[in-house]
Amino acid sequence: MFGKDDLVDNLSRDLDRARLRRDALASEATTLAAQIAEIEARLAEEKSRRERDRVLNEIEAIKTRIKHAAGAFAPVVDGLSKAVEQASAVVPEARELNSFLVSVATEIDTVLGPLLRELDQRADAVRIGHAMLDLPSQAIEPPIEPPKEANDRLLRFPAWLSRDKETDKKEAADKPHSTAA
Repeated sequence: MFGKDDLVDNLSRDLDRARLRRDALASEATTLAAQIAEIEARLAEEKSRRERDRVLNEIEAIKTRIKHAAGAFAPVVDGLSKAVEQASAVVPEARELNSFLVSVATEIDTVLGPLLRELDQRADAVRIGHAMLDLPSQAIEPPIEPPKEANDRLLRFPAWLSRDKETDKKEAADKPHSTAA
């Protein structure tokens, strides 16, 4: 019987060691699970921060392009207005074009301020984490410059640019023929 007791003692010790190893591994697994959760949270936060930075940079780039385009537009309108004023001495109807240019410049000036303020508000919402805009990544576009070639066509602005859409619809109904080239 002496050999049977040794076997039971050996098996008991092996069982105790196996349980200790199991408990140690379970503790390590719990620790590893906690570390993984912490790293995943940090990774998600870093991705979110980078996305916010990307969106903020895009908004700033949009604002810069708008300001640059508006800055390029004003001298063109001014030069065109002066040229049309001189042409009105020969063709009195040219004054209509001049008044149109002034109204377009005024309209653009009127809507640019609120547009830039709205972009700032959206950027602030992104900055504090209350909103996340889904802006596609854009390649850096070259600055907008006036056309280099002389073009006699009158530029047509889209209907959404006008504040008075009903007037635009009535004018379109009054002019059934197309002015497209």
